[in-house]
Amino acid sequence: MLTTTHLNFSRLRHLPRDSRDTLFLLGVIAWVLLPQVNHLPLWCSALAGVVLLWRGWLAVVTGPLPGKLWLLTLLGVTLVATFLTHGTLLGRDAGVTLLVVLLTLKTMELRAKRDAFVVFFLSFFCMLSSFFYSQSLLTAFSMLLGLIGLLTVLVNAHLPVGKPPLLLAAKTAGWMTLLGAPIMLVLFLLFPRLAPLWGVPSDAMTGRSGLSDSMRVGTIARLALDDSVAMRIKFAGRPPPQQSLYFRGPVLSAFDGRQWQPAPASLPSRYLLPANLQVSGSPIDYEVTLEPTSRPWLFVLEAAIHSPELAGYRSVMENDLQWLTSRPVSDLVRYKAQSFPAFTHGPLQPVAGLQQFTDLPPGFNPRTLALAGELRRDPRYVNASARVLVQVALDRLRSGGYTYTLEPGVYGRNTADEFWFDRKEGFCEHIASAFVILMRAMDIPARIVTGYQGGELNGVDGFWVVRQSDAHAWAEVWQAGVGWMRVDPTAAVAPGRTGSFQRLVAPQSVVAQALGNFSPTLTTQLRATWEAMNNGWNQWVLNYTQGKQLNLLKDIGFDSPSWEDLSYVLIGIIVSASLAGAAWTLWERAQHDPWLRLLARARKRLTKAGFESTAATSPRQLALQVLALQGSQGQALHDWLMALELERYAATVAGAASRLQQLNKLKHQFNRLAWPA
Repeated sequence: MLTTTHLNFSRLRHLPRDSRDTLFLLGVIAWVLLPQVNHLPLWCSALAGVVLLWRGWLAVVTGPLPGKLWLLTLLGVTLVATFLTHGTLLGRDAGVTLLVVLLTLKTMELRAKRDAFVVFFLSFFCMLSSFFYSQSLLTAFSMLLGLIGLLTVLVNAHLPVGKPPLLLAAKTAGWMTLLGAPIMLVLFLLFPRLAPLWGVPSDAMTGRSGLSDSMRVGTIARLALDDSVAMRIKFAGRPPPQQSLYFRGPVLSAFDGRQWQPAPASLPSRYLLPANLQVSGSPIDYEVTLEPTSRPWLFVLEAAIHSPELAGYRSVMENDLQWLTSRPVSDLVRYKAQSFPAFTHGPLQPVAGLQQFTDLPPGFNPRTLALAGELRRDPRYVNASARVLVQVALDRLRSGGYTYTLEPGVYGRNTADEFWFDRKEGFCEHIASAFVILMRAMDIPARIVTGYQGGELNGVDGFWVVRQSDAHAWAEVWQAGVGWMRVDPTAAVAPGRTGSFQRLVAPQSVVAQALGNFSPTLTTQLRATWEAMNNGWNQWVLNYTQGKQLNLLKDIGFDSPSWEDLSYVLIGIIVSASLAGAAWTLWERAQHDPWLRLLARARKRLTKAGFESTAATSPRQLALQVLALQGSQGQALHDWLMALELERYAATVAGAASRLQQLNKLKHQFNRLAWPA
């Protein structure tokens, strides 16, 4: 086995240069395409893998490349497959799919240097397209390695014949990256901020935690917790208790028996309830860094009376206290908000619009309706307030053997009946839905509010991290004289869900489990550190907005900066850098040319001895003067000056290394010569 492996590596080492370079290029292309596998159609990923392996095998065996008929056939098939997959050949997803296909097929045409350059630049475009799907720190680091790899391939293609080591090309590529870093930094700071061209995607029997604009109850057999970050919160002062962190999102009030949705937009105006938001007490100031959602939702702690400060977006509060933006949030945004934990909202007395919050579709959940009737007929609750009946339902949840689970199984037609009487288990959507249905059956206006509850403090950077696994559904119940009241029935079933003791945790990978078993503290610290680094990347790089660019100009002396000022600064830096580069080149050529430096030293020695010379005097002219005045005593100096001239003007077609050796040899002879006194 070892002998076979040794023979294989030996064979790879002795491959022709074209084969070796092709294998390295294919490896770099595979690295560039790897982050996009999750976003490409399965057939596209499989085709790209097969073509790259096929091309690698042809490079190893030095076999002939396929003809154009093969490639045209594959291209035609992929065009049809792309259209059938995406319904179009235009747009982000279809465009990236075609780009990947064209890149991998082009590797089958690597016959000349021109073909290689086409592959290089297609690879650069593919690398950039990865940022359409993710702009995370990990993606950026991965693409930086891909950039260095592509530059290494490009440098290697320009190296002379033979088998120059890849390490030499990699060093040159690294220096190119470092030299280009200041330019990229200036462009990042001053180039006009452009919004992303596209938004982000989205989801069925197994679901993932997170928010949607509707809630279909009982169709998910198992909830897979999504541990990705939804938003980060930085409180200006002391944060509220974890169980009080309710970040309000979509409010669902229309129910068809299985699915909850927002109230229809076509409701008559007399049924629209005013927000009537009244706040009291001390406000909480905080800053939210929201990940892209492709939804026009802003999440704030209940309840905010002022519009969040969000650059590039207009926001408005709906009558149900949900904050909406003028367009979907398709990029990372940061906004400041102020919320009041003590508040009331909604009408204080019965109005016509409240009737919609007691509506239930006929023919669903008969046992829940019967339970509601029993409670209403109970002498203890005949004239009871909504607050009392809410407490009765919560007591039933606490003492009736109900449990919180992420694997409730698929519910049937009557989801509330199954929850209250049969299964007695579910996650927050089952509990909140069954509770609101029971309230409505007792003629108490109620609705579902979705959003995020809780979060955890990152001790490294001091930000509260709210994850998709913190997505939550709770209820609002209306009572005369009070308005809408928040009721969280899940807290009655599992108090730890809204506290700090039983937060939901997504399943960990094998590596994370092993680290956790070895040292739970180390795992927690590594995760907090990594997320703090990601947060820093978000705050200082992804969230570097147009406003921050203008603030930068203020910091360097502009009173009221504008886009014209930004352009002037950028142009001024580019022109200054260009002039400085030109001046450096001229100075380098004049002062740091080792041949000129050696000639200047010789001229200085001869000038002291009385020989006439100027900056234009050539070594040959100096040699003739020495021979004329010194005769045979100056023969060695004459020969040295002639050798110096020959090295410059009559050098053979030798490599730069051998010419440098010759120049060093002349330099060593300089001090051993007999110079005229």
